Order: sequence, then structure tokens, then C-alpha cells
Amino acid sequence: MTPDDLPLPPEEADDALAAEYVLGVIDLAERAAVEARAKTDGVFAARIAAWEARLEGLNEGFAEVPAPDLLPRIEARIFGQAPRRRPLFGWLAGALAAAAVAMVAVAVLLPAPPAPIVATLGAQTDPLRFEARHDGANLIVTRVAGPPAPAGQVQELWIIAPDAAPVSLGLLAEAPLTVAYPDTPTGWTLAVSLEPEGGSPTGAPTGPVLAAGTITDL
Repeated sequence: MTPDDLPLPPEEADDALAAEYVLGVIDLAERAAVEARAKTDGVFAARIAAWEARLEGLNEGFAEVPAPDLLPRIEARIFGQAPRRRPLFGWLAGALAAAAVAMVAVAVLLPAPPAPIVATLGAQTDPLRFEARHDGANLIVTRVAGPPAPAGQVQELWIIAPDAAPVSLGLLAEAPLTVAYPDTPTGWTLAVSLEPEGGSPTGAPTGPVLAAGTITDL
């Protein structure tokens, strides 16, 4: 047996797997396993985020395409078909267009200023709204307006990379949801869907999109 035949140490194997996931060179079953692990393993999720940031420059050769109304396209990607509008959520028709511009936190003379806002999910006039902040190491998402999910249901947060399937970041409750994310993935979409208690049973959104917004530079 040569040194090349020896298995990689666990940390190196995880790093290689995260890189292969970001590059898209693993099959569908392996991708599903990686995404499921990233939901519960913050260290592994951070490895994926680091590789995504490291390889972001590969996209520089592609021109940006304006998207004035992203919500129908996001829903089509999530559900695989044209979304059916429900009366309860009809007010969401123009939410994403207004939410695409993130608010920048104003510097104030406080001992510990809040992390800057990198995305707002929902317009200022919407009854349900979330804010996403980044403190340099974590993505922190808080519901700032509107009620929690009805009994027996839960609000689930998803991150959607360009041309990729949604990945769950966790369930939203009264307390802010904190996810290890060393770099802010500019241009990616954050969305909140309504799911059964315990979260989506399929690993993909199954309920209506409640709010969405695009992550911007600090």
C-alpha cells in the first residue's frame, strides 16, 4: 500500500467532500446526504460556506441578469411548477421586489453595536417581516414583525444559491436563528416557508413562501 492509497484524515475528508459538493461533482444521493448533514453540523456547514466563498470568483466571467420580480421564479424553483396563489398570502405578490434591497445598519456610539443587516425578508409594509444580520462569523435571522406560525406548523428558513436547490438553515422561533456562516454569500436568496411541525419532511420546501429577500454586500 502506498501513501496515496491511505484514507484521508477525517477533517481533510470533510473538506474534500465540501469542495466536491460546491463544485457539483457528486451525485444526487450524495448531495442530499451532504445537505442533510449541513443542517445539523455547523462546522461542516461552515466548510461548505468557505468553499463557496473561495470559488465565487469562477462566476465573474458571467454577466449579471436583472431580475425585477424574483418571487415567481423562486417559487417555481422550489415547487417545480407555477405557484398556486392562496388568498391568505396574496399580499406576497410584490414582496420580493421591495425586499431585494438590504438595509445597512447605522453606526452608533454603543459598546456593542448590532451586526449590520445584510437582507430584509419582506417589505416594511408587510405584516410578516424578517431581518438577516451578519456578525462576521454567523448569519442571524430574526422575525421583526408578524406572528409565529400557527399551531402544528413552523416557519423554516432556506438559502438558495444561484442555479441551485434550496437548503434549509433551520426553524424560526421567537429567538433569533443563528447559523455559522463565515462569509456573506452576496446575491443568494433567503426565503421563509410554512412547513409542518418539525420542519419539511422532504428536505425541500413544501408550503407557501411567506417572505424572501436577497443578500447584499455589507
